[in-house]
Amino acid sequence: MHHHLQARLHQLRAHMMHRHGGFWSGGDRPGWDGGDGADGFGSDDGWRRGRKFGAEDLQLLLLSLLEEKPSHGYELIKALETRTGGFYKPSPGVVYPALTFLEDLGYASVDAEGNKKLYRITETGRAYLETHRERVALMVGKLRHVAKKMDWMRRAMNGMPQQDPEQGGWLPEFVEARMQLKRALALATDASPDEQRRIVAILERAAREIANKG
Repeated sequence: MHHHLQARLHQLRAHMMHRHGGFWSGGDRPGWDGGDGADGFGSDDGWRRGRKFGAEDLQLLLLSLLEEKPSHGYELIKALETRTGGFYKPSPGVVYPALTFLEDLGYASVDAEGNKKLYRITETGRAYLETHRERVALMVGKLRHVAKKMDWMRRAMNGMPQQDPEQGGWLPEFVEARMQLKRALALATDASPDEQRRIVAILERAAREIANKG
């Protein structure tokens, strides 16, 4: 198990090393290869294979931060790092061109403060953001999930206690439930059409209940 965790952690770190050219330089996809994982949070927890985290995604994240308060570029970089649990810290060479593009589109305005620029969201930008609320929430949630996953694997690999669930960590039974679901679905891969429909109904109902928090 130790070797498996180490390999999985290496895969995730390798993806992180490419992030400074954009979300993922060279068109690399956010997500990871490999099996279910000893933590019960396998490859299907990432984005679909081939799904690229592109320029529009970054623009939406920046707009969501500007909606909260006007900010300088370096403040936005720090905010993205904080919001994603340290998983994503974009470079200035990525953020500032994105902000310029938002200004060109009329989604953001700029106030000069000496040699600094203070960016604000415009009403046009707010309207655009409003149509993509769920997308933004999903992006942030998945980035935070990968950050938490890496921390979980690092602790497991080094024999360290896991983070207290009261402080944002995963309950052991939460991880076990994920593993049980993955095993059950793997065993059902050759299910009949009727059985597949039964499983779909169960999963859709569970997804709704989880999304509605009970």
